[in-house]
Amino acid sequence: MKIALASDHHGVALKQQLYDHLMELGHQPLDLGPETTEAVDYPTYAALVSRMVSKGEADRGILICGSGVGMAITANKFDGVRAVNAHDPQEAEMSRRHNDANVLALGAGRIASEEAVLILESFLTTDFEGGRHARRVEEITAIEKEPQTK
Repeated sequence: MKIALASDHHGVALKQQLYDHLMELGHQPLDLGPETTEAVDYPTYAALVSRMVSKGEADRGILICGSGVGMAITANKFDGVRAVNAHDPQEAEMSRRHNDANVLALGAGRIASEEAVLILESFLTTDFEGGRHARRVEEITAIEKEPQTK
């Protein structure tokens, strides 16, 4: 799988660990930055990953900041992106199984790197169930396409 990764300055170390793990698993990780812990604005990096997932240039996305919240909020602004801020492997599993989540947001300040690896593995190995859940994902997509009124 081609997987785009990015973080803010809080998530650089965890991003590198997950990148290395993805390589070991045989995936094609794409590190979209940043490379240092110098302060950056997380929406810039969330947009890089989310745009790739939205356009089909990456199969999945991984975003890391201090809490995972801002990254998930930003990612969900992009058509076709269903980002989840998962805190444990079960949340990651259910987000894939029922919501066909395609972007995983993680909080580097909230979870240990060992737990992040387990969450990532659950996110990558769980299939979407379809069925009644497909109808619900279609409803989400329809909302994305609604004209915005002021």
